[in-house]
Amino acid sequence: MLKQASYYIGLMSGTSLDGIDAALVEIDEERVRLLDFQTFELQDKLKEPILRLQAPGLDEIDALGMLDRALGWAFADAALQLMQQHHINIEQVIAIASHGQTIRHRPLGMHNSDPFTLQIGCAATIAQRTGITTVSDFRSRDMAAGGQGAPLVPFVHQRLFAQTDKNVAVVNIGGIANLTYLGADGLVQGFDTGPGNMLMDALMQSMTDARFAYDHNGELAATGQVNAALLAELFNNNFFAQQPPRSTGREDFGEDVLHQIMAKDICDADKMATANALTAQSILQSCDFLPEQPDVWLICGGGAHNQQLLQHLSGALAPVVVQTTDEVGLAADAVEAVAFAVLAAHTLQGKTNTLASVTGAVEDVCGGQITPGKNWQQVLKMLHGQG
Repeated sequence: MLKQASYYIGLMSGTSLDGIDAALVEIDEERVRLLDFQTFELQDKLKEPILRLQAPGLDEIDALGMLDRALGWAFADAALQLMQQHHINIEQVIAIASHGQTIRHRPLGMHNSDPFTLQIGCAATIAQRTGITTVSDFRSRDMAAGGQGAPLVPFVHQRLFAQTDKNVAVVNIGGIANLTYLGADGLVQGFDTGPGNMLMDALMQSMTDARFAYDHNGELAATGQVNAALLAELFNNNFFAQQPPRSTGREDFGEDVLHQIMAKDICDADKMATANALTAQSILQSCDFLPEQPDVWLICGGGAHNQQLLQHLSGALAPVVVQTTDEVGLAADAVEAVAFAVLAAHTLQGKTNTLASVTGAVEDVCGGQITPGKNWQQVLKMLHGQG
């Protein structure tokens, strides 16, 4: 059991490839406190091979191995920079929680094969470079138990945001969007709703020859008109016909869907407005899967900065108030990195940190693989109440 407050570093690189999120988190039995959050640049020399590997191709093994090590160095450097800025040494950090970079997510399998998920960013490299015990590969154990390995954050959303007198919806809008339902009665549900920022980001990069990485504040979308025919066509995606438990990724909403939008003979603003509406309406339609309508909506992830997206959600859900998690004390950008730090704390204690009711697994399990660092003996003493 954790007897004292302990520092963890949560590292996250999402589908949008907009950087390495790093959260310095203090965790004890009573609370989770964010001490600092920063996003470190993911260099272009890493982005291109990630995108290439996310699409099936030839001679992937060498590329995968090299990128795994390179990302391990990048994640380790992000953790070290965060520590240096706060004058924290390795004796003060219990563990680094590294989600890694998803390269493939096949929750339903393919060609009659077992489902699988693959995140890279060599945990051994992180542990060696930093000297700190590293927890990684959070999704595989849930898949081994028959789950989809995602979403995992509802487990932590319950601790951070649940209320005893209100039903709360937490929507994380990263590259992919996912929704967590936290019932006042203790019920927790969660599932991916569809694309978050991923298609909008890809559109902006395609339209501007990569001069701009995303639609700042949803400004381009705000000047366009939703193309109803294109939106209906996009909703024909097989993912939207699935019932929870469900999860998705670039496999469903990658290059093919980008080309589908770009091929339409409409102006760029209309394309962006339609992609924005796809994200908003897929979140709203997901309410059909909830036992009751939420009394509170909390938005986190990069999509929390897209004002056009938030206005769409707010208008549709009124009079219920839609607000970002910043307004309840936790920076919207930091929530996912914080979540994996909390998951790692449970991994080290051998406690369950997945929800079978969310992922579809046969049981709750303890996910995450531990790579001991130079502080491993100290971690063991702390876990046994000796330090």
